[in-house]
Amino acid sequence: MTDKRLVLTTCGSLEEARSIAQTLVERQLAACVNIAPQIESVYRWHGEVETATEWLLVIKTTAEAFDRLREALSELHSYELPECIAIGIEDGSAAYLEWIGESVRLGFAFKTKAASAARRPRLRG
Repeated sequence: MTDKRLVLTTCGSLEEARSIAQTLVERQLAACVNIAPQIESVYRWHGEVETATEWLLVIKTTAEAFDRLREALSELHSYELPECIAIGIEDGSAAYLEWIGESVRLGFAFKTKAASAARRPRLRG
C-alpha cells in the first residue's frame, strides 16, 4: 500500500466540478482531478429515493493531504453533504506516484514557508 489516495466526490454541474477541481490543484491539495461527465446517481435523501445527473471527480492526492482536502471540499461544495470517499492506492507506476507526491508536497512546503514568514517580526529598515 502506498501513501497515495484517490478521493471521490460528485457535483451537480460541470461548472462546479471545474471550479472545485481547479481550486484543489491550485491549492496543491491534489496533483490531478479527473472530471467524468454526466453520471446517473440513485440515492436515498431525507427518506426518499432520488436520482440526479452528476459529474464525478476523481482526485489524486496523498494520505497526508487528505484532511485538508476534505475540509476544502466542505468549504467549496454546494451540497449539504458532499461525498468524500478516500480509496488507498495499492500500487502503480512509480514515476506517476512520485509525481503525485511531489505535486501535493509542494503545497505543504509553500504553506510552511508562508506560515513561517507570517510569524516573523517585520523589521523596519
